[in-house]
Amino acid sequence: MSDAPVALVTGAARGIGAATVHRLAGAGWRVVAIDRCADDPLVPYPLGTREQLRAVAGAHDGTVVDEVADVRDVATLIEIVRRAEERFGRVDAAVAAAAVVTGGGRPLWETGGRDFEPMFEVGVHGVANLARAVVPALLRRPAPRTGRFVALASVAAHHGMWQLAGYNAAKHAVVGLVKGLAHDLRGTGVTAVAVSPGSTRTDLLAESARLYDLDSVDDFAGHQLLDRILEPREVAAVVAWLCAPESACVTGSVVHADGGFMP
Repeated sequence: MSDAPVALVTGAARGIGAATVHRLAGAGWRVVAIDRCADDPLVPYPLGTREQLRAVAGAHDGTVVDEVADVRDVATLIEIVRRAEERFGRVDAAVAAAAVVTGGGRPLWETGGRDFEPMFEVGVHGVANLARAVVPALLRRPAPRTGRFVALASVAAHHGMWQLAGYNAAKHAVVGLVKGLAHDLRGTGVTAVAVSPGSTRTDLLAESARLYDLDSVDDFAGHQLLDRILEPREVAAVVAWLCAPESACVTGSVVHADGGFMP
């Protein structure tokens, strides 16, 4: 059995999740790529598809396994982790990249609980469910451990966004969850980190542009010191480094991969 490290990535059909799968696989990792692969009636834009997830896995000659699962279903995530350990003999890292944006384009007082539900169920509870499923496997690795748990937050976790109060709240929750998890993992060798991307060329950003009646996602570029939109592969490079043993000194904190975002 190969000694190559193994990672699980959610939200892997497209965007930063897919880019992370490609980056890790290109660096010699074996990856389990996970996505819901179905639309959600409470999410007003199309989500990743089965064909997209298959294409991500198919680009890597057997080193990437695709799994269809909803991060709201912790039992299925636990079973995927079990199969990963059975197939590969280990799990070394997990990346929680699944997220949606809903209820935007209106002030908070004009939104209801149903508007917030997908953002918290997918983007917060989904992160917690992945941790529930994968951390026991990371702790099963022999000491000295180098397990890594990385969750995608957002600049919205640190700056207020007009008519996106629910998304602000969900991403703040991701940061708080990761900081708490890192303390729970104290002394184990397993780390927990959040990554806060800036405006990145993804379907989620396209939905944000629609909410703001912008012609293009590139209209967000002026908020970043780079003066351009980030590409998913750039954020994935940061995430992949945080999955590596060399990132051991980074835990319980946030890496701002935001292009110098300014509110």
